[in-house]
Amino acid sequence: MTTPTLKLGLPAGSLQEATADLFRKAGYKITYASRSYYPTIDDPEIHCTLIRAQEMARYVQDGSLDCGLTGHDWILENDAKVIELAELIFSKVSRRPVRWVLAVPNDSPIQGPKDLRGKRIATEVVGLTRRWLAKHGVEAQVEFSWGATEVKPPRLADAIVEVTETGSSLRANNLRIIAELLQSTPRFITAERAYADPWKKQKMDDLILMLKGAMAAEDKVGLMMNVRKAELPGVLNILPALQNPTVSSLSDPDWVAVNTIIDEDTVRHIIPQLKQAGARGIVEYPLSKIID
Repeated sequence: MTTPTLKLGLPAGSLQEATADLFRKAGYKITYASRSYYPTIDDPEIHCTLIRAQEMARYVQDGSLDCGLTGHDWILENDAKVIELAELIFSKVSRRPVRWVLAVPNDSPIQGPKDLRGKRIATEVVGLTRRWLAKHGVEAQVEFSWGATEVKPPRLADAIVEVTETGSSLRANNLRIIAELLQSTPRFITAERAYADPWKKQKMDDLILMLKGAMAAEDKVGLMMNVRKAELPGVLNILPALQNPTVSSLSDPDWVAVNTIIDEDTVRHIIPQLKQAGARGIVEYPLSKIID
């Protein structure tokens, strides 16, 4: 009997290593081989293909891939008919959404969308830009940019639509932002046909559950301690938690065990306060996943 396989697209480029790291935290080991577009994963039911995020949605839509990871921006750019199953915020480094913005030279007379009429705009997201202009009732010449878009104004373009997080690169090239077209984060996507297959649906749902659990555990730690019942209210008053701390009975009727989850960067402040409030046997332990 043939083993069923889920065809998973992984984004090449800037998200490649972050993707492997997220999967590792979720319990899957991905290995990228040199010059190979087919990474290995320690799950015989998943076959991985390395694809540019810009193309991912098209391959998922047409069934070449069952599912994949790509940005919300590239789903819109391709006008792809896909299902966004989950938003995947890979790490605190990338938790800030990327922004697609309209920028012009600092000394440009262009102040808003209406001033773009008849102008030349360079961008990698031609479809997204054209739809945004149409929504504002503006006709302009939109050209695909193969890279180094920030250096094109004013000689090669009147304006650009470019992706940024902080805007620092735009400022360094003497550009100012006059509008924001879109904010985007990574998404786990599939197509209706693949998600209608019960086995593939379950496989994707299980994978997303583990990925989300790994993301939820990032920068969180567990704390457990023993506390006298008489001092329990003071200890609980100190503890922040995702949910109410778990309080369990011990063999000594005067003591209880307290278990909770807190942000890792608060531990150094919390533990001295807990000890002063009466907690004993305080243990901090790492978390790999949190599943609600």
